[in-house]
Amino acid sequence: MLKTFLEHNSAEILCQDSPFFFQDLEVTKDLGLRRSWEANIEIVPTFIRFGEDGKELGRIEGWNSKEWAKFLQIEIPETMLTFKPGCGSDTLAPGMPEKLTAKYGDTLIKSRDISLAEHEDEIEACYVRGWSDGLPVVPPTKERVLRMLSGTSRNPQDVVGLIPPNLVECSVEKIAINAVLAGCLPQYLPVVIASVEAALQDEFCLHGLLATTYFSGPLVIVNGPIAREIGMNSEGNVLGQGNRANSTIGRALQLVVRNIGGGRPQEIDRSAFGTPGKVGFCFAEDEAGSYWQSLAEERGIEPGCSSVTLFAADGVQAIVDQKSRDPESLSRTFAAGLRSVGHP
Repeated sequence: MLKTFLEHNSAEILCQDSPFFFQDLEVTKDLGLRRSWEANIEIVPTFIRFGEDGKELGRIEGWNSKEWAKFLQIEIPETMLTFKPGCGSDTLAPGMPEKLTAKYGDTLIKSRDISLAEHEDEIEACYVRGWSDGLPVVPPTKERVLRMLSGTSRNPQDVVGLIPPNLVECSVEKIAINAVLAGCLPQYLPVVIASVEAALQDEFCLHGLLATTYFSGPLVIVNGPIAREIGMNSEGNVLGQGNRANSTIGRALQLVVRNIGGGRPQEIDRSAFGTPGKVGFCFAEDEAGSYWQSLAEERGIEPGCSSVTLFAADGVQAIVDQKSRDPESLSRTFAAGLRSVGHP
């Protein structure tokens, strides 16, 4: 069939793997996938028709004998298979889109590349360079950063603000790098960006929170549809381990402060004792299971909108009351518990 077409037309045949199916035909091996990536091939086979000016006029994907006959303007023997869905292009294999973009595309990433020795351990290299909060981090390769940036439509070079204490410019790209380090998924990135923006509000006084000898740190509370969409925990063990979004979003914020702003313990971070929450403290409010107005709504956010709220939080304060039978008695118990916060 292709031989018949090529007798009267010029064409180039690209092959991503073995040219076995194209015996006796001239084939261009696209083993590096550059040509397939540039042509945005998603299904094989794909036939693309170009005009004399090099612009694409149309394409067909998969195999449908009637469509191919019409598109190529040739007769296809009735003995041939009439329909068969195509296979996924190698350009769409897991991790491959980011790899090809990093290799061949204009990524808009401005951060410098850091080369490691051939046998140097990536995770240990992050420790040595001071990028870790003490726990293992995910090495921020260009491919991983590109994958993270797919979680937002913002330009990677958009400046979110100046991160204290060193007042260093913080771009969306730099936030994405630290989100990778923290172990976030791309869909968490909008929440991380919003958390950084909230932390930079004058009312929050992030520099003061860093410089205090007290043991508080930023707490991120997430409201709205985004919490459900990214699978945040708002129920059992909400302040504990076990949920990736809860654990990594707050950690990403702290890594931004550490790695971009220079807010490191025993330097500008003067907390005498610290708290485990300073690794990362983030959870979602259980709006569906509550009879109360949500925190976001109390603060003027319209119902159904996604938002984050930050405040300086201490550790967990346990309040146990098994005797109260009315709101007034329970309120007195809460008040008694609050008296111990920040007091002898």
